[in-house]
Amino acid sequence: MQTITLYDKLGAEKSIEKIVDDFYQYILADNTINHFFTNTDMEKQRRHQTAFISYALGGSKPYTGRSMEKAHTGLNIQPEHTDAVLMHLSNALAAHDVSPQQVSEIITQVSQLRQTIEYK
Repeated sequence: MQTITLYDKLGAEKSIEKIVDDFYQYILADNTINHFFTNTDMEKQRRHQTAFISYALGGSKPYTGRSMEKAHTGLNIQPEHTDAVLMHLSNALAAHDVSPQQVSEIITQVSQLRQTIEYK
């Protein structure tokens, strides 16, 4: 019997792409964190984030991007920045009818990355 992953439950890559698009709309509208993306190619960023979230939620394609630590080194991300990102991810997920239980599972998984991105 094959396990159904969160990736599958969310509707696979096409659905995750839409969630990521909304996620970045929230991020770029937030003046407390949008400065981190001032010089970022957002189309490339969206592709990387879609690949990362897909992999993190059980998608079959391996994630080949930089490590979270390397990608965030030099940004001096503080806990309040991470909190804002998690809030925007929660809101984007909820906007796509992801159940509260699934949102909680996803945020719990993503929150485990705090130690690899904060204060770098």
